[in-house]
Amino acid sequence: MSAHAVMSTPPAAAGSRLLMSGNEAVARAVWAAGTRVAAAYPGTPSTEILECLAGYPDLYSEWSVNEKVSLEVAFGAAMAGSRSFCAMKHVGLNVASDALMTMTLTGVRGGLVIAVADDVGLSSSQNEQDSRYWGRFAHVPVLEPADSQEAHDLTLAAFELSERFEVPVILRLTTRICHVKGVVRTGERSAHSAAGFTKDVGRWVMVPSAAGRRLPLMFDRERRLRAEAEVSPLNFAEPGSDRRVGFITSGPTYMHVRESFPAAPVFKLGLSFPLPFDSLRRFAAGCERVVVVEEVEPLIETELQAQGIAVTGKQILPLSGELSPQVLRPAIARLLGEPVPEDSTVAPMKVFPRPPTMCVACPHLGVYYTLSQLRNVTISGDIGCYTLGFGQPWNALDACISMGASMGMALGLDKGRGDNEKERKIVAVIGDSTFLHMGMQGLLDIVYNQGNVTVLLLDNRAVGMTGGQDNPGSGRDIHGNEAPRVDFVRLVKALGVREERVHLVNAYELPVLLKTLREETKIPEPSVIITSQPCVLIPDYHALKPYTVIDERCTGCGNCIDVGCPAIHVTRRDRVTKASGREVDLAFVRIESAACTGCGLCLKPCAPDAIVHVDTLAMPIKVVRKTTAPVQNA
Repeated sequence: MSAHAVMSTPPAAAGSRLLMSGNEAVARAVWAAGTRVAAAYPGTPSTEILECLAGYPDLYSEWSVNEKVSLEVAFGAAMAGSRSFCAMKHVGLNVASDALMTMTLTGVRGGLVIAVADDVGLSSSQNEQDSRYWGRFAHVPVLEPADSQEAHDLTLAAFELSERFEVPVILRLTTRICHVKGVVRTGERSAHSAAGFTKDVGRWVMVPSAAGRRLPLMFDRERRLRAEAEVSPLNFAEPGSDRRVGFITSGPTYMHVRESFPAAPVFKLGLSFPLPFDSLRRFAAGCERVVVVEEVEPLIETELQAQGIAVTGKQILPLSGELSPQVLRPAIARLLGEPVPEDSTVAPMKVFPRPPTMCVACPHLGVYYTLSQLRNVTISGDIGCYTLGFGQPWNALDACISMGASMGMALGLDKGRGDNEKERKIVAVIGDSTFLHMGMQGLLDIVYNQGNVTVLLLDNRAVGMTGGQDNPGSGRDIHGNEAPRVDFVRLVKALGVREERVHLVNAYELPVLLKTLREETKIPEPSVIITSQPCVLIPDYHALKPYTVIDERCTGCGNCIDVGCPAIHVTRRDRVTKASGREVDLAFVRIESAACTGCGLCLKPCAPDAIVHVDTLAMPIKVVRKTTAPVQNA
């Protein structure tokens, strides 16, 4: 989705009832709060917040190069007395935490709200960490909306709380809040002028002596915030007639509890840190048992138990995943010694398996096809669409943990190799946006420490995995306006890679890519191969004439299948016995021409020249290709 096309009409008037996702509701509230600066790095499930904000008038918004920079930009605006905002997914706050852990000491002048979207259920992330920990760790308040309306309202409340206590506020979202839509009543934008930056080195320059003087202020602020939690309307108890089990909830679990147990008492935490211990103690005293329903870690449960409040939680509830009614009802039934509801024992309908794969004509297809031809190689991967290279049919990625880690892991694999791996090649694969996000430092480290690593830098001019957002390598800003574009060849040379070890290759030219890879992996020094073709889902990509398969020419070799293009379908399989007695599996294919974009990747490995342009079937043709020697050990 193009950010600058999200909103082409003026914002809806105050009092409008709009169907909004949680992300859209947060964006509307950020604008309505009079925010002046908003920054983010794309990351599911938080991406759409900034995409929507980019369409609102009267504020500055940007895609930052990473989450740490986005938070620093927002903090700088808050230092100047403006309301500011940044958004990221849960693992993004790990990147931004260096800045967070000090700005909690300085505090802020203008309101600063940090929206953090946790991926409960692991729909698109490498872990399921609970960002509420950061509230405790950084001594900043945490607000948790339960639906789209609350995502809007708690965003406004977060700005007010931030300014009243001069503290950054974490707005903790989850995938369920970010992407599920509900009706939201909106308000007008309120004017909020910047107070301006006031020089105060004792506050803004965090050398040890200054930081030491700010620590007591931080702890006093937390004490006042805890008193605020006791009286805040964001925290409230709802009575219930069935007092056998009372529930303490936060975030979307409130909705699940209300749906599952409409007659039970519930204490809902909108301001979930600091906890209102006195109010919770009174609530627990009025219930026979109390169950804490929270996603995903037992934070509230542990803190209440430490206060001597008798609660249960993760002893009966899962430690991961969403706590839906299908999870809650049987757990509470077992707790009460009641029969498990029948609707919770019904096995879910099996869905036909659809493993994730890359798009038709994705420029990464040829890269992983080529990597799959190499032998005696370890491939260190990174976060992006290209992470899918670990799967079928390529099986060409051996490790992936976090953004930018491909570089450091590759250097470690090189320096830590055993005596039996001296001839093994080390390849690191990273995308353009990921390289700019956190990979440049890793490449610099490889160069500085003279690592024997070949880097594949896949430039597709977009943050592909989160929807094709722009970045410093695309030449456009968040609004689609022209912006300086990073020259990756010059950049990697500036980082110290020798000129003869830097290669720019067309991602669709498989023979050239294979030859370059085989040559560079044999040279014991850092090298970078940059593949350059745009993501097929952005305007930069221009489709060519589609291809089809001439059935009578197809020999069933199956080489084209190994490219991994989803437009290629197997029509039948066979097994034949060669004259040598060796059995060979055959796979005859067709190309879904309506999906094909004419990239030509499948032409290169097609031995019998059975693949032709759709509009040239009546013509005698001969596809001319460069030939390469059979692939041996690289």
